Amino acid sequence: MTPRSIIIDTDPGQDDALAILLALAAPELDVIAITTVAGNVPQPLVTINSLGLVALADREDIPVYRGCERPLLRTLVTAEYVHGPTGVDGATLPVNSVGVAEGHAVDHIISVCLDAPAASVTLCPLGPLTNIGMAIAKEPSIIPKIREIVWMGGAFDEPGNTTPAAEFNAYVDPHAAHIVFTSGIPVTVFPLDVTHKALMLPRHVEALADYGTAPAVAAAGMIRFYEVYDIDKYDLPGAPLHDPCVIAYLIDESLFSGQQHHVVVDTTNEETIGRTTESTGTAPNATVMTEIDAERFFDLVTTRIGNL
Repeated sequence: MTPRSIIIDTDPGQDDALAILLALAAPELDVIAITTVAGNVPQPLVTINSLGLVALADREDIPVYRGCERPLLRTLVTAEYVHGPTGVDGATLPVNSVGVAEGHAVDHIISVCLDAPAASVTLCPLGPLTNIGMAIAKEPSIIPKIREIVWMGGAFDEPGNTTPAAEFNAYVDPHAAHIVFTSGIPVTVFPLDVTHKALMLPRHVEALADYGTAPAVAAAGMIRFYEVYDIDKYDLPGAPLHDPCVIAYLIDESLFSGQQHHVVVDTTNEETIGRTTESTGTAPNATVMTEIDAERFFDLVTTRIGNL
C-alpha cells in the first residue's frame, strides 16, 4: 500500500509531540514536512521542539519549516500553564543537526500542494489553524490538491477548555478556522468530545516507558508532566491525548466514528469567540468524530512509539 502523504502543522506541546512520534513510527504515512505555528508556546519554541522531535526519532531527513508567529487577527494566547515554559516539559530533546528549513511554512504548504496531483495531500493541523488558513487565503488554487484536512480542535457538547465556550485551538485563531471550514476542502474534526475519551491512564504510561527506547522514555516523561493539569482541573484519571487522535485516525480509521455536520466557528462575539457549533439545515462541511475505541488506540500509540 502506498503511504499517505501528509504535512503535520503543529505547536508542540506534549500531546503534539506524541502525535509527531506516532506519525514517524507509521509506515502507513509519508510525512512530507512538519510546519510550525505559534500556539501552545510561542515561536521559536514550537520550531525548536519540532526539530528536537525529529532528531529524537532519528528522522532529521524530514524538513521543519517555521510558520506564523501570531493569529491572523488576534493577539496570541499561549498555554504554558498546561505545557510548561518549554512546551515539552518532562523530557529533554536532542539538538537537531540539520536545523530549520529555508522558507516560510505557509509558502512551503502552498508549494507542495501546487506540485501535487489532485486530492493527494493531507494536512494534519494539531494546533491553531493560522498556517492552513493563511495558505488557503494566499493561494486558493491549492484547494483541489488537498485530499483532507484532519484537525484536532473545537468542542460541541463538551465545554471548552480555554473559555466555557471554546477549545484552545479554535479560540487562538477562530478566523483561520472560519477560512478552513468555508473552503470546501473535506475536513475531519477531533473535538474535545472525543479526545477527552482518549485518556492515557498510568498503566498506559508505564507500558510505554517499559520499552526503554529514547522516544518511549521521552514520551512517558512528557505525559507525566502534562497529565497533572487535566487531572487537577477535570478530576480525570489520566491525560487526554488530543493530538495523537489525528494521526491514529490516518493509520486506522476504524478506531473512531462520527457524523457529518455543518460546522460554524464564532468569530465576532468576544464572550463566545472560538465556539464551534453544528448548524442544522445546511449542507455538511465536516465529519465530527465523537467515539473512540480507547484500548485499541492506546495499544497503537504505545506499541508504535515504543518500537520507534
